[in-house]
Amino acid sequence: MRIDPADDRAEELDRWMHPVPRPGAHRVVVLALDGVYPFELGIPHRVLGSAGGRYEVLTASVDGKPVRTDADLTVIPGHGPEVLAEADTVVIPPYAIPLALATAPDPRALAALSRVRPGTRLVSICTGAFLLAAAGLLDGRRVTTHWALAGRFREMFPRVELDADVLFVDHGDLLTSAGAASGVDVCLHLLRKDHGSELANHVARCCVVPPYRDGGQAQYIERPLPAAGETGTGPTRDWALRRLELPLSLDDLATHAAMSTRTFARRFGEETGLSPGRWLTQQRLRRARQLLESTDLPVERVAHEVGFATATSLRRHLAAEAGVVPSAYRRTFRSSGAGRVGLAQRLGREA
Repeated sequence: MRIDPADDRAEELDRWMHPVPRPGAHRVVVLALDGVYPFELGIPHRVLGSAGGRYEVLTASVDGKPVRTDADLTVIPGHGPEVLAEADTVVIPPYAIPLALATAPDPRALAALSRVRPGTRLVSICTGAFLLAAAGLLDGRRVTTHWALAGRFREMFPRVELDADVLFVDHGDLLTSAGAASGVDVCLHLLRKDHGSELANHVARCCVVPPYRDGGQAQYIERPLPAAGETGTGPTRDWALRRLELPLSLDDLATHAAMSTRTFARRFGEETGLSPGRWLTQQRLRRARQLLESTDLPVERVAHEVGFATATSLRRHLAAEAGVVPSAYRRTFRSSGAGRVGLAQRLGREA
C-alpha cells in the first residue's frame, strides 16, 4: 500500500492548526465588541492558535452575550469579560465605529477593559486602537491605525502620537496595528518575539501568508489628485501630467501658466497644499506605481517613462514615500505564477 506524503503533510497541518493548549500556555483573550469585523476577529486564533499549543486563545464579549458583527452574522463568544482578568495578552480586533461612539465608546467595553491586570500585553488591530485611546491607554505613545482613519483619530485623540505609515508599532506591553491583514503581521511579530523566527515562519507557511511584509501601510495609501479646475494653476497641472517624462522645471510650469515663478509657486501652494516640485514627484511616483502594477517594464524603463533621471532616483523616492523599493512593490501588487504553488509544495519548504 502506497502512502501519499501529502496525506502526512495534511495530518501535520491539522495537528498544528488545531492543537490542544499545553499546560501553562500563554493565554490570549480576544475581546469582541459590537460591530466586530469577522475576518480580523479570527486572526489571533488562526495565527497564534496554530503555534503548536503554545497559546490558549479565548474569545470574550463585554457581557457574555452574542455579538453582532458588521456582516450579516452574529457570533457567540465562549466567555464573558471575567476571563480578561486571567489574560496574558488581550487583543482588541476592529469594529465598526459610528462617529458618536468613537469619542464615547460603549461603557461596557471600557468596564471590561478595566478588568485587565496591570502588565498584561495589549494589542489592537485597526479601529481597536480607538477603544484603547478612549480609555487613556495610548496617551503620549506612538501608535498606528488604519490610514483612512488617521485624520479622525488625530482629531479625537490629540495626546496620542499617530504614525499612519507603518503596519504596526511595538512598545513591548502595547502593540497597535493598521487595517485588516496587518493583524496577521502583528500576530506573527508576537510569535517571533515570544518563540523565534523559525516558529513564526512555520506558522506563516501553514497559514499561506508571508512571514514578513516589506514596507508599511504607506504603500497602500490612496493619494487622489486634487481637482485641476479650469483657472489658476489647474490647466498647467493637466499639461504637466501629460508630460511627466520630461524634465519639467518651475520656470517651464510658470511660463505655461503665464505667471512669474514667484506668483506661480504661491498660487500652486494655495491650490494643492504642495510645492510644484513636491507635486511633480508625487505624480511621477503615482504613475510609476501604476506601471509597476500593470506592466513588466524594467525598473529603468519605468523610471524613464515617469521622468526620473535614473532607476536609482526612482528607488530612492519610492522607498522614502512607501517604504519599499520598486521590485518589492511589484511583488506585492502584481501576481505571478509563483503565487500558484500548491499547498503540499508550500508545506514542504520548512525552515
